[in-house]
Amino acid sequence: MTAGEPALGLFEGFGIELECMIVDAASLDVRPLADCVLRDARGQVANEVESGDFAWSNELVRHVVEIKTNGPAPRLEGLAAGFRRELCRIEERLAPLGARLMPTGMHPWMDPASEMELWPHGDREIYSTFHRIFDCRGHGWANLQSVHLNLPFADDAEFGRLHAAVRAVLPLLPALAASSPFVEGRHPGRLDCRLGFYATNARRVPSVAGQVVPEPVFSRAAYEALLGRIYADIAPLDPQGVLQHEWLNARGAIARFDRMALEVRVLDAQEHPGADLAIAAAASAAIRALADPAPAHQQRLRALDSAALAATLDATAKAADAAEVADAELLRALGLDASPRRAGRVWSELIERDLWPDAAAAEHRLALERILDQGCLARRILGRAGPEPSREALRALYAELCECLRQGRSFDGAD
Repeated sequence: MTAGEPALGLFEGFGIELECMIVDAASLDVRPLADCVLRDARGQVANEVESGDFAWSNELVRHVVEIKTNGPAPRLEGLAAGFRRELCRIEERLAPLGARLMPTGMHPWMDPASEMELWPHGDREIYSTFHRIFDCRGHGWANLQSVHLNLPFADDAEFGRLHAAVRAVLPLLPALAASSPFVEGRHPGRLDCRLGFYATNARRVPSVAGQVVPEPVFSRAAYEALLGRIYADIAPLDPQGVLQHEWLNARGAIARFDRMALEVRVLDAQEHPGADLAIAAAASAAIRALADPAPAHQQRLRALDSAALAATLDATAKAADAAEVADAELLRALGLDASPRRAGRVWSELIERDLWPDAAAAEHRLALERILDQGCLARRILGRAGPEPSREALRALYAELCECLRQGRSFDGAD
């Protein structure tokens, strides 16, 4: 969804943004080489490089590169092969430098206090302002790799339906997508450590991230009032207004009225694009089902309590697929019976009901069945490594994950 293009209606297009770490090919330590990859046809450093239906772009730090659809794609099916092709092209540029790409939501032993390097080109004023206000030498800024799912809306009514649906599905997403069980070489007890840092990285201005789960606002006017409060809160620290844009909002889903899309941001990056796209497909199918305009359904959906949704998100960020979902109102709003069950079971029911009836979704079956049968990627990583692996054992395991990214295959949790 690009600014200036005609607005698409609900589920008429999909935008995917996928972040990867650049690491040393041998040690797998982070390497700040994104500006060696992001070069235009003249060899000049660029914030964005177009590659047909895809584009590459920079992020806050120099060891991360983003690959994204170059505008909205009509379907998610078929995109995984294109993402893999682009990743291979980037690796071809990195190979002579002794570097490669690593997947997952966090680098497992990076020390951001000593290894963080900001992107020094293009929009560097934005990044330097974030650093001045929040100090980006922490995992919450320097060591987070995610996948963003962008869903379009054409008008205020569609925005309200989409925002209501996303609020309900968002707390369940770590059950499928958690892939960050290690921080500085240890397992701190959470399967989605990335979200733990994400929730607190802007704590100097708490309204920037809120509860991560978005507030129940269902019109552009109400949403812009929320943004106004965030802008007012940060203004004493940002008197020039460098950060006063829609993207300052760091909730787990944000409205981008500049391109008429809602951006879902709580998905950890997976071990290969096929898994990323499969999770995006499952999420999109559930959101589509919940965007039903029936008044009684919308009333139930829009009445969901933010604190209860935030509690469910915290539970799934900790235990992922094994988290108990006991919020009866949420379960009823999802169209399920209200009896408590594990989040993995909730997803099995939603996928069976909402995704598999679409014959084109068959390409996602193997990746989703791996997740539903063996657990999220973080659980599979932890099952192989144990909670206290040696650095060498962790390096060998993440080298295998790098090969999964290169080969486009799922990581097997079995020994």
